[in-house]
Amino acid sequence: MRLRFPMKSAVLPSLVVFLVFLSQFAVGIRNIPGRIPGFDIGQFVEAPEYRNGKECASQSSNRENFVSSCDPSLVHVAMTLDSEYLRGSIAAVHSVLRHASCPENVFFHFIAAEFDPASPRVLSRLVRSTFPSLSFKVYIFREDTVINLISSSIRQALESPLNYARNYLGDILDRCVDRVIYLDSDIIVVDDITKLWNTTLTGSRVIGAPEYCHANFTKYFTSSFWSDPGLPGSFSGRKPCYFNTGVMVMDLVRWREGGYRGKIETWMQIQKKRRIYDLGSLPPFLLVFAGDVEAIDHRWNQHGLGGDNVRGSCRSLHKGPVSLLHWSGKGKPWVRLDEKRPCPLDHLWEPYDLYEHKIDRAKDQSLLGFSSLSELTEDSSFL
Repeated sequence: MRLRFPMKSAVLPSLVVFLVFLSQFAVGIRNIPGRIPGFDIGQFVEAPEYRNGKECASQSSNRENFVSSCDPSLVHVAMTLDSEYLRGSIAAVHSVLRHASCPENVFFHFIAAEFDPASPRVLSRLVRSTFPSLSFKVYIFREDTVINLISSSIRQALESPLNYARNYLGDILDRCVDRVIYLDSDIIVVDDITKLWNTTLTGSRVIGAPEYCHANFTKYFTSSFWSDPGLPGSFSGRKPCYFNTGVMVMDLVRWREGGYRGKIETWMQIQKKRRIYDLGSLPPFLLVFAGDVEAIDHRWNQHGLGGDNVRGSCRSLHKGPVSLLHWSGKGKPWVRLDEKRPCPLDHLWEPYDLYEHKIDRAKDQSLLGFSSLSELTEDSSFL
């Protein structure tokens, strides 16, 4: 419809400016996937549609547009969602769907910080625009739940309240969710997530994770911890091994019944008074669970690819097969790729990146001489 105004109207210039602005705003909402008006958190292209195969039909045939988180056929995955690590989270979700045997049976539980620059509603809209058919729910994590328990860490990023959200999954997620896979935002999955989901937690074990018993366990705690006459006794009767909390299978029924949130918070309170560790949210998990973890194959957490917590230097893969790559440490692949200083393994993350404004890295990748995970793992210099 054409609008007509008297040419001599005093309001014409203002109206024209307003209509031009309004039309641009409306086009932005309708035609630009992943852009959220009012907050510049980047632009993401819409992911391909990943549908269930015939072997999954019996599980999803009765589903319409709404999927309840209480559906017993679902694989539950919990992740945090914030503006700083958003690009990593989107890539992680993309990788899970791309390799899942039944992608429509995966339900994502996103934990968003209450005071993130991008509100939970904004983040939810972005996820929906990027993955239109994804089954997910966004929960608000109240930072005051944990803020007074957090002590300073070796790296400031480890002090974020959202880093501690995994401690509260038993309270945050719907009560009907009795089991969940927790994943960090700096991972990609290159195998069927159902295999990890099917991990059996034997006996009364609450969590499962890859263990690394060759690691020097003592370095995760300060000398004041080990010299204390009583604190080291918390490991009595256990053979504690290091495990990384970025990939865990969690039995939430046993978690809730055992009061494990409270046990972790108790150690955080001791830390505030005694300074018994330096590494943020990991040590309390080690204190509560180390030595009583269901050991999962190392292929499910090829961690440390982000280097250490200070320099973020390049790392190589551990020996053996790979199902999940984890850029734990200071260096993140999207940052290093954009700065044109990538590590070789960062190029394995790149195919899952849905951020539209990527820097052209084709030349860098061709110079690297590798194009796939198989080529990297076949070259002995990366093992």
